[in-house]
Amino acid sequence: MLTLGSFVFFTALVGFVTWLMVRKKEVSSENGFFLAGRSLTFPFIAGSLLLTNLSTEQMVGLNGSAFTNGLSVMAWEVVAVVALVLMALFFLPRFLRSGVTTVPEYLELRFNHRTGVITNLIFLVAYAVILLPIVLYTGATGLSGILNLQELFGIASPTINLWLVVWGVGIIGSIYALFGGLRTVAVSDTLNGIGLLIGGFLIVYYALDLAGGDSGNFVNGAANVYHSIPDKFNAVGGRTQEVPYGTLFSGVLFINVFYWCTNQQIIQRTFGASSLAEGQKGVLLTGGLKLLGPLYLVLPGLIAFYFFSKGILEVGLKGDGTLNSDSVYGTLVNMVLPRPLTGFFAAAMFGAILSSFNSALNATCTLFSLGLYKGVWRKNAPEKEVVVSGKIFGWTLAVISMCIAPLLANTTSIFKYLQDMNGIYFIPILAVVLVGMLTRRVPAAAAEWALIGGALFIAVGYFVPPFNLVVDSMNRYHFLGLVFIYLVLFMLVMGELWPRPEEYKPFDAKAVDMTPWKYAPHVGIGLLILVTIIYVSFSDFSILREPKTAPAPTTQVIEQIAEP
Repeated sequence: MLTLGSFVFFTALVGFVTWLMVRKKEVSSENGFFLAGRSLTFPFIAGSLLLTNLSTEQMVGLNGSAFTNGLSVMAWEVVAVVALVLMALFFLPRFLRSGVTTVPEYLELRFNHRTGVITNLIFLVAYAVILLPIVLYTGATGLSGILNLQELFGIASPTINLWLVVWGVGIIGSIYALFGGLRTVAVSDTLNGIGLLIGGFLIVYYALDLAGGDSGNFVNGAANVYHSIPDKFNAVGGRTQEVPYGTLFSGVLFINVFYWCTNQQIIQRTFGASSLAEGQKGVLLTGGLKLLGPLYLVLPGLIAFYFFSKGILEVGLKGDGTLNSDSVYGTLVNMVLPRPLTGFFAAAMFGAILSSFNSALNATCTLFSLGLYKGVWRKNAPEKEVVVSGKIFGWTLAVISMCIAPLLANTTSIFKYLQDMNGIYFIPILAVVLVGMLTRRVPAAAAEWALIGGALFIAVGYFVPPFNLVVDSMNRYHFLGLVFIYLVLFMLVMGELWPRPEEYKPFDAKAVDMTPWKYAPHVGIGLLILVTIIYVSFSDFSILREPKTAPAPTTQVIEQIAEP
């Protein structure tokens, strides 16, 4: 009960402090509810960006992937820094100058109204059936493991426990997003982000301390873990692993660029920046913090594998007989953290769950209200009516997501599933946004065909035989990279053969001060140098010579445990 008590205390504390900070802020207008009045400064932008990303699909999913595949999965954290530098120096100035509220609104300005509507619909469907259910499922899984909720409340069935936690998280997250707007999300994100970072590093410290054995020294523990499983500390992914090395320059890179530069759920925080300089500071600070990501998003998974190999940590099996890597992180936290700190970290993780859920929900409400309700059905609707429409749609979508989330329980790797599904809409939207920013004569028809055709083409490659067999043989991330290149070339050819009658001319909406931060290029270059140093320090390219018939990662784990 001490764990549960500290969890309730810290959760309530964050909620109370958030209420104190936002209670007098105006949220009834479009600008106030959806963009926090364009008043966000760099600490809140960075805090909100980081915690929106650091939800349980990261904490649970990425550590589970590290348990199975090793350090190579840190690519999702480290390559993100490259994307954040691009966001600060290239994408953000163009978005803020145009004064838009959403990515579809930008594409409507650049191409036409129909392009914006198509992008809106793609985002809405993807968030409803992919993102929101995954956030709820991984959140419920991680929270149940840390707090041991099934045993604590005497719930007989794991399935019932999952449904109850999913609905609890979904309802609370909806209240945050739908009553407070973006400002409430950003403030609570920042407060929870501090707790999550502290908790994440405490887990690493206590886990390494335990790995140190009788010495009780986390330095010795780090040495023990590294020397016991050196193959796991290779940043270069082999051909049979989840993130092969070559994909860093194809699908993995493009997915990261979309996520940090054109994903409405993420970049809505930057649209609320008080100035370009504040936005750039916030984005680049996020890049610096992402470099620390492998320490609490990957290393715990490697330590858990070390404990598993020593018989100290138990990992259950899924219905198909594979190891349930999604349960690894919660089990490790519950094992190494002292009881009061377990409750504190569970509260921080709960905040992270709420962050990703309510951030996606807030972004979805924005897309629906401004893109469809006001943009298509009720063009002259007053602001309060537009905001109310978003709240009603948000509650409807939340209920649908809470019904879908528990159905993901038998997914083999939830983090890989998330990235695979995201690719269906990530790649076409990124291609269209990039071509729209870099060209002036590419017509709207090219963008529309690329959006619809690209998503359908990727879906066919994923799910329709025999095309899916060809895609799986070449790796899905390489496939996504090729599709991105083809879509860009297709649009450029369309621009040459059937250019728009008049050249598109960007304009300055004067929404915020567009004076850039003078140190932004220097900080960006510094971050890219650090990314290179990290990869060079942990890379062993000999793994690339492994045969394609190498055993799957889960099989390798079981074989190692069976060795005397």
